[in-house]
Amino acid sequence: MTGRVSIQTGDFDLSAEVAALRRGDGGVGAVCTFVGTVRDHSGGESVATMELEHYPGMTEKAIEGMIDEACRRFDIRGVRVIHRVGLLQPADQIVLVAVTSAHRGESFQACEFLMDYLKTQAPFWKKEL
Repeated sequence: MTGRVSIQTGDFDLSAEVAALRRGDGGVGAVCTFVGTVRDHSGGESVATMELEHYPGMTEKAIEGMIDEACRRFDIRGVRVIHRVGLLQPADQIVLVAVTSAHRGESFQACEFLMDYLKTQAPFWKKEL
């Protein structure tokens, strides 16, 4: 694991990412994760592929800013966000948000806060075919 944010074309391993986030932190009592995947339909239409684009540098900076805000709002210990870009197929993993904290409530709240931001405001452009 490198840094808090990765924008990448390749898939990710949930177990490896969570293990890396927890490694060396004996104060972690809770880990909350969200993994988003490509659906085979959207708005009543079939989806064969989804293509995601972003502006390198700008997207990472925006997500880092929201992680900083989550750290101010919630008592969390660690955060990892991975978002894939490029051409994806139904059932492919798109996004991972993982949050550690001493107690579950803070992890749940921070995870939801970050995922809501990624879904509604993060600078990604999506095209479904």
